[in-house]
Amino acid sequence: MLSIGIVGLPNVGKSTLFQTITKKQVDCANYPFCTIDPNIGVVAVPDERVDKLANLTNSARKIYATVEFVDIAGLVKGASQGEGLGNQFLANIREVDLIIYVLRAFNNSNIVNTQSDINLIRDKEILDTEMAFKDLSTIEKRLADLIKEVRAGQAEAVKEQSLLKRTKECLERSQILSDISWTDEELKILNQYQLLTMKKRFYLFNGQENEVSSETITVFQKNNWQFIILDILSEQATGDLSAEEKKELGIGETNNLDLLIQRAYQMLGLITFLTTGTDETRAWTLKQGSKAPRAGGVIHTDFERAFIRAEVINWQSLLEAGGFHQAKEKGLVRAEGKEYIVQDGDVIEIRAGV
Repeated sequence: MLSIGIVGLPNVGKSTLFQTITKKQVDCANYPFCTIDPNIGVVAVPDERVDKLANLTNSARKIYATVEFVDIAGLVKGASQGEGLGNQFLANIREVDLIIYVLRAFNNSNIVNTQSDINLIRDKEILDTEMAFKDLSTIEKRLADLIKEVRAGQAEAVKEQSLLKRTKECLERSQILSDISWTDEELKILNQYQLLTMKKRFYLFNGQENEVSSETITVFQKNNWQFIILDILSEQATGDLSAEEKKELGIGETNNLDLLIQRAYQMLGLITFLTTGTDETRAWTLKQGSKAPRAGGVIHTDFERAFIRAEVINWQSLLEAGGFHQAKEKGLVRAEGKEYIVQDGDVIEIRAGV
């Protein structure tokens, strides 16, 4: 399951975003640190492919891909040294796959701002700095532990020490580790430590488009920092409206929260493949570039071990054909072997010797 952490300074809209996405009531009181333990909610990812395929095959049930959202309490400057509620929240971030930075763009004097003014770039840098300090602490501790192994001439320890020293230098230059290209071997070492700045991150500007300056947008675009502008309160108020109701009210039909999840999938290199039949239609999450046996393993571990072949068709082709029987008669269902790279939107039936 994809896990997304929602972080930001106090009172920027994190808990409201979480509540809007999950429809789970959480404490949104107007004071810093009202979220003391991370709120966790699991939500289904809306997918028209599941709906249409379920209708086609008269499925008894529909199962969507799911995303776990973790609402992490507000960080403040100095959190890595224990300010505010400190390190416990930085530790919560270790467990997620991707981080959404909620940055305050809205001007509302009724909602306490812990900063002197509205400045999205400064707020981003505060969050980055606190995470970098936490990573530096982790790396320095590990470097101290490696000294004896390096003195003993252990080759792997020497290699790890060299990498960690370079990583430490990057952090001291305020570089975000996820923005740096690492070899597979280096990633294997670094991923052991669940470094916070190794996490992919996405930026949500909470406010109206006219509240975000062109200068801010230019900086984010220049640095290829992925962002979306979203008025969380407005989204909360209209989240339950259908596309038709939004159209009648003159509101954009696009569901920005669904778009947020889609962007998260793209950033993490995830795709969705599907299975469908009379029992169920189901969406499965898979790493982009994975081969057919791995898709089998997502469904059931035995299917990867005893994989024989996969019968594959694109979901739209299956719909246009009118069903599996018709698609097979037209030669649209392909038999693929162990080297087949699964594509987003593939409908797959695994044949395994189990």
